[in-house]
Amino acid sequence: MAIDLSEIPESDPLRDPEQRKIIEEIVEERKDLRGAPMVVLNELQKRIGYISTPMQEYVADKLGVPVAQIYGVVSFYSFFSTHPKGEHAIKFCMGTACYVQGAPQLIEKAKQILGVDLDETTDDWKITLEQCRCVGACSQAPVVMIDDDVYGRVTPNELVKIIRKYQ
Repeated sequence: MAIDLSEIPESDPLRDPEQRKIIEEIVEERKDLRGAPMVVLNELQKRIGYISTPMQEYVADKLGVPVAQIYGVVSFYSFFSTHPKGEHAIKFCMGTACYVQGAPQLIEKAKQILGVDLDETTDDWKITLEQCRCVGACSQAPVVMIDDDVYGRVTPNELVKIIRKYQ
């Protein structure tokens, strides 16, 4: 099944010649590897930044696997994204300890400061808000991760200062 580019949104990486070339190279170089779907998807996430539905269909077609298999991998693992993200990802741990210690209030404060909801990105493409499962820092609850930086025992007032550093 060949992918019909005319039916893919203009904003999709498959429509951009440079990004499409990267996608094609990633698939071609890895298609014969053991566990090729996961290997290809990991590299696409790393290089493109997300894996759109058309990209999932393209990968399935090129690897000769059902689209459902690709979708299943992308939707199961939380590190895969199906939409573009901002320069910085602010993740709120929603593990039990963080939840009980105030993560929902921190999320509300961030939404108020940035004017976006969870899984949305600011208009300037600087920050995307997300929630995540336990990050393994329960003694530091509530925990907020921004990119690879971990902040523990965050209060709403501290959150304001932290976010300002990334804006």
